[in-house]
Amino acid sequence: MAGNQAIPLELGTEKIGKLIMKYAGPAIIAMTASSLYNMIDSIFIGHGVGPLAISGLAVTFPLMNLSAAFGTLVGVGASTIMSVLLGQKNYEVANKVLGNVVVLNIIIGLVFMSVSLAFLDPILYFFGASENTIVYAREYMQVILLGNVVTHLYLGLNNLLRASGNPRMAMNLTILTVVLNLILAPIFIFALGMGIRGAALATVIAQLAALFIILRYFSNQGRLLHFRKGIFKMDVRIAKDSLSIGLAPFLMNSAACLVTLFINQQLKNYSGDLAIGAYGIVNRISFLFIMINMGLNQGMQPIAGYNYGARKYSRVKEVYKKTVKYATFVAMIGFAVSIAFPHAAVSVFTSDPELIELAAKGLVLINLMLPLVGFQMVTSNLFQCLGMINKSIILSMSRQLLFLLPLLYAMPLFLDAKGIWLSFPLSDFLAFLLTFIMSLGLMKKLNRLQDGDDPSILGSKL
Repeated sequence: MAGNQAIPLELGTEKIGKLIMKYAGPAIIAMTASSLYNMIDSIFIGHGVGPLAISGLAVTFPLMNLSAAFGTLVGVGASTIMSVLLGQKNYEVANKVLGNVVVLNIIIGLVFMSVSLAFLDPILYFFGASENTIVYAREYMQVILLGNVVTHLYLGLNNLLRASGNPRMAMNLTILTVVLNLILAPIFIFALGMGIRGAALATVIAQLAALFIILRYFSNQGRLLHFRKGIFKMDVRIAKDSLSIGLAPFLMNSAACLVTLFINQQLKNYSGDLAIGAYGIVNRISFLFIMINMGLNQGMQPIAGYNYGARKYSRVKEVYKKTVKYATFVAMIGFAVSIAFPHAAVSVFTSDPELIELAAKGLVLINLMLPLVGFQMVTSNLFQCLGMINKSIILSMSRQLLFLLPLLYAMPLFLDAKGIWLSFPLSDFLAFLLTFIMSLGLMKKLNRLQDGDDPSILGSKL
């Protein structure tokens, strides 16, 4: 057990650059793998089922985002608390957090599955499905929703693995799901003729395999954090803190659900079903670089959270500044790919000429301001790590609800369908300006704190 207790202590002593490589490196690989995991379905469906199936899959994105929102509501908040508790060496409560993650994910997963299945067709039509695409969207989501509890448990416990000093295992499990999906999807889609339903089944089975390994890991009584009697009782305070801290990413994913709904509706009104499929392809490609930056954020989270809990504020500032640099570099690579190779990138998903042309044009327009997104994401995550929930929520929501949503309806009035695509870079720019202003205030507060000071000057609730 001593070895396990020593694992997170390096977060407060090791060089920040080395820690970022150790924690963010595996997280980046895991998030990249997760993005590829999502892309695999689109690629096999696009080539194995057809262009309308791609549009049907894109229609499911809002519901998938909403499911992810409820997953992050528990997992992200609990992992943040876990990092701080380990920094404070409060291992008893950290184990209770582990138990509460299991209980909350089961409850939320079952409720979400039941409600969504009961009203699936009306939900999908509301999200932009048509008579041409509803059959594909329905078949995919029926399988995904039946495995919803598995997905929530896997994602939630994987977050705790990373927060408790096991980033490499968290990465390996994510890679495992990708490899299994890569093997199973073509078997189910092509060999067994299951179509889009086969892609969904491959996804659920891959996550179930990873969840089984995580459950075995936390069942080992010799580990510092493990399943034990008493931790599965719902702790109101832990649940409340987990949900309140996870509220920012929950609202961000919920906003993504709402915005994708309006994007689908606008594209359907101005360009038709195929345009929805084009956005689905563009979203998958762009999301690859966003997920890499999310990996950077996940790597930063335990380092910033631990050192904030240990009152080592100079290290908090250092990890933030370095993470911003790395995130901006990643975003610039995404920008370069989108501008220089749009047709080649979208051709991976489909061979349909009309769909390729629509998606290539969309990829260029959507990512015009992508280099600014890394700073916005990292800064929002820092506010969350420090327990400044309201500001984190504002930054998380600003791009999508405050800026993007109104622009989605205003700009097409002047630029037709092109205005829908241009709404994205303009909202990115406005969100960057807001984030920059708020970051100046945060840095002033952090600069007033010396290592070891009481953090109440920041108004933190952690």
